[in-house]
Amino acid sequence: MHDQVNQDKLIGRISIRLLPFLFLLYIISYLDRINLSFAALQMNQELQFSDQAFGLGAGIFFLGYCLFGIPSNFIIEKLGPRRWISIIMVVWGIVTVLMCQVRDPLSFALMRFLLGAAEAGFFPGMLLYLTYWFPRRHYGTAVARFMTAIPAAGLLGSAVAAYALSIHGFLNISGWKWLFIVTGGPAVLIGLLIPFLMPDRPRHAAWLKEEEVDLLERMLSAEAAQATPDQPAAKERNALLLPVVWLFALIYFTLTVSMYGFTFWLPQIIKAFESQQSDVTTSLLAAIPALFQAAGMLLVAGSSDRRKERTFHLAFANLLTFLGLVLTGLAPQPVLKLAGLCLSAFGIWGAVGPFWALTRQTLSQNSQAAGLALINSVGNLGGFAGPYLIGLIKQHSQGNFTASLLTLASASVFATILLLLQRQRQSKGSATAT
Repeated sequence: MHDQVNQDKLIGRISIRLLPFLFLLYIISYLDRINLSFAALQMNQELQFSDQAFGLGAGIFFLGYCLFGIPSNFIIEKLGPRRWISIIMVVWGIVTVLMCQVRDPLSFALMRFLLGAAEAGFFPGMLLYLTYWFPRRHYGTAVARFMTAIPAAGLLGSAVAAYALSIHGFLNISGWKWLFIVTGGPAVLIGLLIPFLMPDRPRHAAWLKEEEVDLLERMLSAEAAQATPDQPAAKERNALLLPVVWLFALIYFTLTVSMYGFTFWLPQIIKAFESQQSDVTTSLLAAIPALFQAAGMLLVAGSSDRRKERTFHLAFANLLTFLGLVLTGLAPQPVLKLAGLCLSAFGIWGAVGPFWALTRQTLSQNSQAAGLALINSVGNLGGFAGPYLIGLIKQHSQGNFTASLLTLASASVFATILLLLQRQRQSKGSATAT
């Protein structure tokens, strides 16, 4: 009991010292990913982009992201998190600022691809980095707290976008260009500071005592000695060939179809509620679902960790996503449509913590670096499919979002089916092991 108290105190101390800084980094990362959704309110009209061209450019980010995600996690283990995260933040910040030079669909797609390649290493690298500091029992909550940067970025992004779009024409620069400038610059500045602020591993943290480092290493070593039915083979085979890794990648793919279809089109969906509202008002209204993103992340992940249950919580979050997207697509009143977006946001981001906790507890320590990178990279191809499908379907369905939103809703159904297949597969493996 005394040892358990010491462990909980140590994890609390690590959380307080580490997570706020990682939270800041992820806000910067996510701002550079979603700024496009707000810029589109002016950019698409100024550059005369079609819905399909915008959807393709928004989604092609994830092709670069997929291709470079796995190599990046191998590099991070060689160079160490500090150096690699510093390098990629500076690079993606520069690319974000250069988005101001986009002139046509080709240059738009090219810059988005390069941005995806530059950002590819950040999120899987952070998932791996958190495994150095947090045992499995605390991992889901740590990931969820770290990822509350997403709704925080949504709130901050709404305010920043409202301001940037309002100064359209200042110094003869379009508002959407100002948005890329003010969101890309901080990535460069903070990236240069990371080598001085971010310890690679617990042994490099000056704020941890020697006995605290020893206790944490014992906790992590004890977990590494435990294996689930899926894990032993990972010691002999490449993690990239494990069927369970690919199954989780497919589950994550279906989740990100809804996640990024929602994210990149949210301001335009809200704008469609009332076409006469200003771009500034639309940007501010987009902050409301962000509050529900935060609530979904923290409440669902917290419940999942307390009950040590992942599958039901993930399925429940998928159900809320489905109901919210259907409500948004079919409700007759703008207020009901906005309520549907809020419910969708709660479900989409409520799924994140249980999903990554389930993934980590299924994979062995040996397979986590490659496995997490593959799942994140392949799964994020849904970030290409979601935005592109919305644009394509909208362009060929009388210009409204109803069919597009129902398509996103169906992705949640497929996610739940795949989740149940994983549950059945794990149950069979447990039965065989016993």
